[in-house]
Amino acid sequence: MTEGTTSAASEGGDTLTRLEQEGEIAADYLEGLLDIADLDGDIDMDVEADRASVSIISDSGSRDLNKLVGREGEVLEALQELTRLAVHRETGDRSRLMLDIAGYRAKKRAELSELGAKAAAEAKSTGEPVKLQPMTPFERKVVHDAVKSVGLRSESEGEEPQRFVVVLPA
Repeated sequence: MTEGTTSAASEGGDTLTRLEQEGEIAADYLEGLLDIADLDGDIDMDVEADRASVSIISDSGSRDLNKLVGREGEVLEALQELTRLAVHRETGDRSRLMLDIAGYRAKKRAELSELGAKAAAEAKSTGEPVKLQPMTPFERKVVHDAVKSVGLRSESEGEEPQRFVVVLPA
């Protein structure tokens, strides 16, 4: 192995270790939150696409976790930001951690991927840009990825909270 390869492999390992540490800190924070709220849930940690991913799931199928999702995921977004702040407080580094509760984000990701694919198909067939409704940064990212996967481009326009995706024809 060359020196450049060794340092690149070491850097990759350091990144994985750092992301695993973020997941551990987040899991501890969220377990405390679940205890305070007297809610049952299991914490699942992973590293996906260069970011820590933490999920709160329920074995019992209890709908109590939906309280932590809120209307349109608003509570989930707030909890994600609080969890990122807890990680930042411990590590001193900005976190890009993703939080999912009761499979909400996973389901939303599937719906948004389908929306992105449909918008891309419409842009291809009409030759006109397709403007979508305003979305959160997470939602826009999923749509951008879906559009890119079918070979088209998209961009975000507007100002928060009215920022939206425009799918561009080829």
